[in-house]
Amino acid sequence: MKIASFNINGIKARLPALLDWLSEAQPDVAVLQEIKSVDEAFPREPIEDLGYIVETHGQKSFNGVAILSKLPLEDIQRGLPGDETDEQARWIEATVVGKQAIRICGLYLPNGNPVPGPKYDYKLAWMDRQIAHAKNMLRQDMPFLMAGDYNIIPQPEDCANPAAWADDALYRLESRTKFRELCALGLTDAFRARNAAPEQYTFWDYQAGAYNRNDGIRIDHFLLSPQAADLLTDCQVDAHVRGREKPSDHVPIWVELDI
Repeated sequence: MKIASFNINGIKARLPALLDWLSEAQPDVAVLQEIKSVDEAFPREPIEDLGYIVETHGQKSFNGVAILSKLPLEDIQRGLPGDETDEQARWIEATVVGKQAIRICGLYLPNGNPVPGPKYDYKLAWMDRQIAHAKNMLRQDMPFLMAGDYNIIPQPEDCANPAAWADDALYRLESRTKFRELCALGLTDAFRARNAAPEQYTFWDYQAGAYNRNDGIRIDHFLLSPQAADLLTDCQVDAHVRGREKPSDHVPIWVELDI
């Protein structure tokens, strides 16, 4: 089973690019971030025409996540548990039913800038909720993964210029510590489990020719439960997509599981 994650930075602007990539890459499941669309305005039909079931958790002009699946979806949940007052559309999860069921969580973790401030406080509190939810899911038997735009640069080798990010919410020690807390629960960073080399990125800014200079950061991640990690056969980044016409500033990342 091939499962992908792609922050598309606006479904309306990026639909042709998304359809081209889906047709080329043929993931069984894809989680999207930053769809920037309410549910009823999401362009479902062109994606359904490619054979996907479409489930969204949208928000006007901001945020928004989705799951696209060629396999049946069950028990769809929208919103990260732990704060009923949180109205930001940043989390969607569902059970994908194939030869073996797996729970897939798609997420768009808060950016957190500027620091300090309420946006950074929200980011850290959101991660605390994610950690609590992961602990709860680990008590269950079903394999699961948490995939998406984490807005976290885990280590210095995950950015071309660490000094430039020293005071940014994506790289601050508190942010990276929360990410390590997630991994310490027993979750596997799928990309690093398969790729140890530096200079492997998933995001390049639109400014100053960042992509051509490979001045990027790795902030899109797959964290796998122990049961899911046992099924991992590959994890790669489709970096070439960033060089296409009207690209997102992120590129897809995907895993293959032996299911």
